[in-house]
Amino acid sequence: MIIADNLSRAALRRLLRQARRALTPHQQRRAARDLYRQLAQHPLFRRARQLALYLPNDGEIDPRPLLRAAQKRGKRTYLPVLNPWPRTRMAFQRVRPGEPLVRNRFRILEPRPCPARQRRIWTLDLVLMPLVGFDEHGGRLGMGGGFYDRSLAYRARRRNGQKPTLLGLAHECQKVDRLPLESWDVPLRATVTDRGWYGGK
Repeated sequence: MIIADNLSRAALRRLLRQARRALTPHQQRRAARDLYRQLAQHPLFRRARQLALYLPNDGEIDPRPLLRAAQKRGKRTYLPVLNPWPRTRMAFQRVRPGEPLVRNRFRILEPRPCPARQRRIWTLDLVLMPLVGFDEHGGRLGMGGGFYDRSLAYRARRRNGQKPTLLGLAHECQKVDRLPLESWDVPLRATVTDRGWYGGK
């Protein structure tokens, strides 16, 4: 676990990104398998009919085994896509098995944007989110672009805006004792790593 004292968010982000990128391909594959074992039979995953995941980038833990499992079980699966305008917005678009993908401006794979297949995030049941760092109190440190925070900003305005359930996915090496959080940060229900759950189950 990394101690965050006296580290800025930028310094913490650099340190944690280095840690996850240092994992070998074998360690990444094993982590993806173990993450699947943590989540695939959990009630939150089993009950979700519509869920969003992501495609791994920059050493992120790989949720593709969960994506394939969800599709085999007949769930509707969504991936984040960046809107061409406004450039600060992200949408969630349905993806089907074998669908061709393109690289966005950050070189991350995503479905070719199609507004007719996109859904508002509050209509989803479960969102499995990438992160750079996490703590045991629902804190999440992202890449710094604020895409997820902007998508979830409605939760601060709605008393009943608690849908979807938010779970962070991470490697164990991304754990921090306590994250310095900003007012716009949206807390997670829990973070799931290849070794266990942190937060509410």
